[in-house]
Amino acid sequence: MKSIELKPNRRILIVDDNPNIHADFQDILRPPDVSSDAAKKVEAALFDEEEPATRPLSFEMDSAFQGQEALAMVEYSMAENRPYALAFVDVRMPPGWDGIETIARIWKVHPDLQIVVCTAYSDYSWEQMRAKVGQPDSLLILKKPFETVEVVQMAHALTEKWRLHQGMKLKMTELEGLVAERTEALRETNATLEASNAELKASLATIKNLEGLLPICSHCKKIRDEGGGWNQIELYIRDHSNANFSHGICPECARELYPQFVPPSGTPSWLKGFK
Repeated sequence: MKSIELKPNRRILIVDDNPNIHADFQDILRPPDVSSDAAKKVEAALFDEEEPATRPLSFEMDSAFQGQEALAMVEYSMAENRPYALAFVDVRMPPGWDGIETIARIWKVHPDLQIVVCTAYSDYSWEQMRAKVGQPDSLLILKKPFETVEVVQMAHALTEKWRLHQGMKLKMTELEGLVAERTEALRETNATLEASNAELKASLATIKNLEGLLPICSHCKKIRDEGGGWNQIELYIRDHSNANFSHGICPECARELYPQFVPPSGTPSWLKGFK
């Protein structure tokens, strides 16, 4: 089976009613400034310094300020076949749905979406969240005010988790198709074997086997049948098997029965076919 490698999906949805929170996420996860990056390279070359080993990954971010808006954006992303991999969702977003209600509705549309709940309050316990949304393996909690490194780590880890999960789903789909294909091939092979077995049984039913002790006369070589009658050996074999006989005469019997036609030493040409 070929290995399935999906491209990274760094699409992130920020769901919060506070515009300042969106700005904070943009500052932390926004794409790097290309011009600034180029300037750093020039500066490193001028002062004979090492260039930065790596540059930060860029994330594509969209903003929703209410739960209903977030759900509509998720639905639109799925229709475009450009789903979000991760969403940071605030808990308190008056006057509309709160964050937990929003998550529950979003997961009905996009159950693979990784979600981080952002809250400064204890509106819900972990058990209450689990009971309402039902997918604890795709849910993390981030306490406000959050640390920059926490957001960066979550963004990297959860978008990669989304990619790996999608790859696993594709492999499972491929495996299911392969199993269905092999199952159909086995079904056809089994049908062929059953037909061949039926033909073999039919052929065996027509075969007569000679088994056990045969009562044969030691003088005339006749065989006694089940009814007590005595039959020529060729007749008995014919009736109890599929063998047939063609009659001829061997040279010894020919000399004994027809001495006038067969010289004592030698076999006439017309008897050579009976050897």
